Amino acid sequence: MIPTWYVTFEVQRRGILPRLRSPRETKTFATEDEAKLFARQKLDEGLAVFAGTINPHVPKRIIPSSSIQAWLAGEQEGGPPAGAQNTD
Repeated sequence: MIPTWYVTFEVQRRGILPRLRSPRETKTFATEDEAKLFARQKLDEGLAVFAGTINPHVPKRIIPSSSIQAWLAGEQEGGPPAGAQNTD
């Protein structure tokens, strides 16, 4: 199945790195439920998390970190989630 969702999370730096690395990582998922499960795990670790749909998936959805809790709670049923940006 083609991934349609992504979750980006901050990476905790450990030790001394020989070169600079991005402080974030992104993982892709085939379904929104898989993305939510992963986002919940990272959020429970205390990491900053945001998510969204991958182009060309329509409608385009972006869930900023300030709206992740509402997205995970499923408050968007029947319409766009509170705080999520719909970028059709």
